[in-house]
Amino acid sequence: MHAMPRSFYSPSIILILSLISGYSHASDSREQLSALSDQKSVAVTIYSNFALVKDVRHIDLAAGEFHLAWRDVSAQIKPETALLRSISHPGSITIHEQNFNFDLLTPHNLLSKFIGQTVSIVKTNPATGIESKESAQVLSNSDGVVLRMADRIETGLPGRIIFDKVPGNLRDRPTLVIDGIHANNAAQFLELSYLTDGLSWKADYVAELHESDDRLDLSGWVTLTNTSGTSYPNAKLQLVAGDVNRVQREMAAPMAFRAKVMADVAAAPMQQEALLEYHLYSLDRLTTIAENQTKQVALLTASAVPATKELMLIGQHYYYGANQAELGKKLKTDVYLQFDNQESSHLGMPLPQGIVRVYKRDKSGNAQFVGEDRIEHTPKNEKIRLKLGQSFDVTADKKQTDFKQLSSGNNTINRSESAYEITLKNAKKEAVAVTVQEPIPGDWKIVEESLPHQKTSSNTATWKVNIAAESATTLSYRVQVKF
Repeated sequence: MHAMPRSFYSPSIILILSLISGYSHASDSREQLSALSDQKSVAVTIYSNFALVKDVRHIDLAAGEFHLAWRDVSAQIKPETALLRSISHPGSITIHEQNFNFDLLTPHNLLSKFIGQTVSIVKTNPATGIESKESAQVLSNSDGVVLRMADRIETGLPGRIIFDKVPGNLRDRPTLVIDGIHANNAAQFLELSYLTDGLSWKADYVAELHESDDRLDLSGWVTLTNTSGTSYPNAKLQLVAGDVNRVQREMAAPMAFRAKVMADVAAAPMQQEALLEYHLYSLDRLTTIAENQTKQVALLTASAVPATKELMLIGQHYYYGANQAELGKKLKTDVYLQFDNQESSHLGMPLPQGIVRVYKRDKSGNAQFVGEDRIEHTPKNEKIRLKLGQSFDVTADKKQTDFKQLSSGNNTINRSESAYEITLKNAKKEAVAVTVQEPIPGDWKIVEESLPHQKTSSNTATWKVNIAAESATTLSYRVQVKF
């Protein structure tokens, strides 16, 4: 027979479980325990990184003074936000005190509660298998166990440890104990509502470009993460998108967890409505949000959304005030994708902020990733513009061909004139169009140009340059600038 391991944690868990069956009455004989078996409904409204929970339970609450232990609340509850009310008999409950018991029953916590008290140590003879029991006083459990035996001090545990009880201030699950007075004597529906950390959500989108790059299919997913320390079975789920202000406070260290990932496909897109200055999204069915779980539910689907691909070459303002010569060889053009969030484009739904990942099928029909970008909260009828990356086949050579100072001096206006050539090259087998955008500082004027520009803002000149297949086009212009 093998010797018993010296660590007490694994074997003592068995002992703790054997004590839990009678534990609910150990803390306070006056307490009335309410567990998840009493729960009739739960609604969870999740904001960006916190949630509002409304837990409805059917409880037989006697008239007079009560001590209700509401088990399986969130381990990250904000106790100051908790509110208990009677749905069956409004106004019949008066609350005197609430205590959130978050010191959970674990081997380490249990031993710590027994410091200064006596426990039993059971040893097994590895040769004979015979067990012997010896009393010990727990001296410390801060950085390893220290025990006072009959004639010696020992560190660590030479065997199993046996406790004769569970301390009343240890709970096997997070529990809110509510003390108050109840005016009626009847079973009724009680609702406990509270705010909690540990629940969050984010939106992610998948777009698939059609072959011609002029349409896309869009699907949106909501990813829920629950590290709050409890589960929410068959919950009514709602999500709030928007920037809700919260008073900042010192935050506790995040809980470590092992996430379980589930994909939960909704039968229909989530319904949305305006809520003050935010948007509320509601799942049209109940869903279970398990403890330490990441869950995905469908947010929206849209097909054949009209889209526009654009190649852009964006300049810099620094080279308009000095002699620069070469400004770059084989400069990459940026690739953008734009579409409208409106009903005529098969969308028209306020979109929560998130990452849009774009795919396109190759000639074999396999979807390939072609870029991603983050969008902010996007109202209905707004444009969505995504930067996907940089073009491999469309490049540019840029140089300053002339610069001269027209005037300068102390406390006077500086005036200069400079000229530029941008040669755009297209290695594709089809023609492309490139938008050239130049941020020009100060008071400026284009005095010469090979193609007409548009003044798209007070400091931006924009050209649309068409380039034939496997060829190049040169844009040249001269500009006067006053600072």
